Amino acid sequence: MSGAAGGRERSAAATRQAVLDAIDEVKRSMEGSEAARSRLASRPPSLGGRGLAGVFTRYLNHGSEQRAWLRRTLGSATALVSVASQVGDSDMELGVLRMSGPRLQAAMFGALLLATWVDFLQLADAVVRDCPMCGYEKLFVDLHRVQSMMTPTLADLASGDSERVEAAATAMPVLMGELTHEFDAIHRDARLAMEFGGKVMVAAQVLEMLTMVSTLKMSLPRLPPAAPATLGVGFVMSSGGVMVGSRIVVSAEWVELMRRLVQAGVISLPAVSAAIRIHGGQVMMAQAHQDLPKGVRDALGDSPEVRGMRVTGRAGAGMSDAPKHHVLPKEHRAWFEARGFKGDMDIDQFCVRLERAHHEAIHGGGNWKLGRIWPGEWNRMIMGVLQEAETVAGRKLTRNTVLKLVAKEMKRYSIPTKFTSWSGR
Repeated sequence: MSGAAGGRERSAAATRQAVLDAIDEVKRSMEGSEAARSRLASRPPSLGGRGLAGVFTRYLNHGSEQRAWLRRTLGSATALVSVASQVGDSDMELGVLRMSGPRLQAAMFGALLLATWVDFLQLADAVVRDCPMCGYEKLFVDLHRVQSMMTPTLADLASGDSERVEAAATAMPVLMGELTHEFDAIHRDARLAMEFGGKVMVAAQVLEMLTMVSTLKMSLPRLPPAAPATLGVGFVMSSGGVMVGSRIVVSAEWVELMRRLVQAGVISLPAVSAAIRIHGGQVMMAQAHQDLPKGVRDALGDSPEVRGMRVTGRAGAGMSDAPKHHVLPKEHRAWFEARGFKGDMDIDQFCVRLERAHHEAIHGGGNWKLGRIWPGEWNRMIMGVLQEAETVAGRKLTRNTVLKLVAKEMKRYSIPTKFTSWSGR
């Protein structure tokens, strides 16, 4: 038993470090995007008085607004990691770390969209400065259209609802495919206008600038084929990283990081698959109800955990209608709030999906009023355990002590520490 416990502790520690590493990676991406946006905002107008100022200021501010919610989301994920490290029970620690998953997933894809938006701003800045024959009005409308395309996905990612975040993440390759066409269209129109005006050298310079953008250089170097594209057998591991053909897509270190997070249940494999498609320039989604592309499975480790995941995610597995169970009884919300369960640690964050029969069994059957008479009914039992422990201690229990006691009873009742939020039921 001690060996098994030690293994769980090492697994929890490795998962905790993987989450922190992923958070740091998102932070670095955001810092790069913000540095590029700040340079654009501070650039003085060209000699002709042209630049991203005036009516375009709203688009510069849009990037700053997205950065604000991303920072809050990362702060929330970091706080959960800190709580997890102090729980003192490896299973509950993994459960709390999994709670950070939707936040981490939202931040990963939100940072990608932020970098993409900055790339559009860089393109707009080049067009405004170097293409005097290009109209302000058309470019303004083009950026508004691109912003409108991103807005629903950004709203879903920022919602904090795990199901909306998952749906937005797995649909991102389709959105990036649409943004590919928008980016190419804006660039093509500007190039044609400059060539028509005899500015062939300037047009060539703008094309050269496009190779320097941060995100779209990976996902938008060429338009996707007309037929849906997925990563296939050509997706292999090499000493330099994961490759499609001869082209490096993502590093081996990144793949190993994602593998740890997927196997720990922190983030979903469909979301990771979407991220790989985007970074690889493969911006079309796989057919629904298919297995994930073989190359993705091979790169992430063709384990039973991976084989068990489908592109369709939890809904495809038939779990979307399974009832949610409050591990911390909601009728005692005030009691838990007095012991630190607020904000990111609100009791609504500690729900688990259970098969209907299992859910009814731990509540003493289908009639909850009769179930409350049974001493072993979950809500009655757990509050009895916690109140007795508090009486023995002679003071209010700490939040970590509550979680440790709850984790013990969850094992006894075969309740998994795979938490989901109550919102969005």
